[in-house]
Amino acid sequence: MAQKPSIPKGTRDFSPEETAKRNYIFDTIKEEFRKFGYKQIETPAMENLSTLMGKYGEEGDKLLFKILNSGDFLKGVSDDELDERNPVKLTSKLSEKGLRYDLTVPFARYVVQHRNDITMPFKRFQIQPVWRADRPQKGRYREFYQCDADVVGSESLLNEIELLQLIDSVFSKLGIRVAIKVNNRKILTGISETIGEADKITDITVAIDKIDKIGLENVNLELREKGLSEQAIETLRPILTLEGTNEEKLSVMKKFLANSEEGLRGIEEMREVIAGIDSVGHNCDVEIDISLARGLNYYTGTILEVKALDAQIGSISGGGRYDNLTGVFGMPGLSGVGISFGADRIYDVMQTLDLFPKALRASVKVMFVNFGTREAIESLKYIKALRENGISAQLYPDAVKMKKQMALADTENIPYVAFVGESELGKDNFTLKNMSDGSQQTVTIDQAINIILN
Repeated sequence: MAQKPSIPKGTRDFSPEETAKRNYIFDTIKEEFRKFGYKQIETPAMENLSTLMGKYGEEGDKLLFKILNSGDFLKGVSDDELDERNPVKLTSKLSEKGLRYDLTVPFARYVVQHRNDITMPFKRFQIQPVWRADRPQKGRYREFYQCDADVVGSESLLNEIELLQLIDSVFSKLGIRVAIKVNNRKILTGISETIGEADKITDITVAIDKIDKIGLENVNLELREKGLSEQAIETLRPILTLEGTNEEKLSVMKKFLANSEEGLRGIEEMREVIAGIDSVGHNCDVEIDISLARGLNYYTGTILEVKALDAQIGSISGGGRYDNLTGVFGMPGLSGVGISFGADRIYDVMQTLDLFPKALRASVKVMFVNFGTREAIESLKYIKALRENGISAQLYPDAVKMKKQMALADTENIPYVAFVGESELGKDNFTLKNMSDGSQQTVTIDQAINIILN
């Protein structure tokens, strides 16, 4: 017996109904991106590994999907090297390309590669899949879509304020109540300096970025394993659990970071961003979270994450400023800031909370019943007119029993069913049935169009 086909763990198939719901999310986000002046680009699914490696930290590099070189990928690898089983050395010889881990690094590569073709500041958005060799679990997939908006070529904090507005606008349109958690990498740098562990800033940010997943005590355990002193860990503890209003948190942190020039710069940037978004108004909660670290190495200023308030799931959006990212591609000094919407997690939240419009379930507005060849040809003429007026319509392809044809209309939630029988042939009218209330009437094509559109 043939083995039943399957798909890799962490990936999914999507039914027509699921795809319609996903497109609703993409279309809503895309509409808001365009309102805010962002222009769409696309980049390849795979990039050179030299583009990707080293941009996401040591843990990020492990989660990159590497692509074996085509042809004899073992060519040039000696038996001794195979026996040695050194993954870093072997990867460099077996694989030159990898699937993109996110959309930000490919965007940075795009900016540098096309620097002579774009005008600064450059605002772009991108909606494409990314891949991570992560352990699959609820809300975490190996293949998923990101919806990114970035602006490069400007250091103004007005960009951060506008991105917070954009996040607020998108989730208001989708009907999801959210909290935006905000921090600044300069503050984290200042904290590491103040506790006497400046050389372990990467270890600190990687560890505390997991605080929501593994808890404070496990974060402290990881910090001990990385060599932080007990005194440093105890000094850090109250900062990671800091509570109060945004202004109260800023006041406490300003005193704590009094001897850190970098940390104080982060405080002032945070104060300006929070004051800006508060002054223009927002529907969502905006909260300073000192434990927020965003473990990606390229962030240098404002960082943010978005959590749904009514569903237990991880971050559904995030981003930050990355002043140095394009420098690794030979274009130093270009500042950028961006956000990414996790469409798959947004989908799960909306599905859990039943937030999708009911109308999405009906992809076809009108189905014509098939009574035979002559009636079917006549129906196709009406269907063409409906489609030309922006109304989706279809003909049941086979002249089978009426019960079977009507069952399809019920299953697909088609709102109208049309009948062109022998008595209607050549009369320029047909019967239109409203499936929601069961009423039906004889109509011309113009009358049908008016009924359906209104």
